[in-house]
Amino acid sequence: MFEKLANYAAKQLEIDVSEISPDSTFESLGIDSLDIVEMIMDLESELGIELDMEDQKIATFQELADFIDTKLN
Repeated sequence: MFEKLANYAAKQLEIDVSEISPDSTFESLGIDSLDIVEMIMDLESELGIELDMEDQKIATFQELADFIDTKLN
């Protein structure tokens, strides 16, 4: 899941995917809350699941990937 998120973010941000590591924070890449909401909506649509992020404290790409994996399983 991490690779999918990294590729998505790299495309959206127009950066090289190698700039995104599992420990990369959204803030370090200049991703604001609106970008995160858009990414979550796209992922929900693509994966056919609901990702309720309200009570989640997710700061890195790996944390988001792990959260999505729990929803898929």
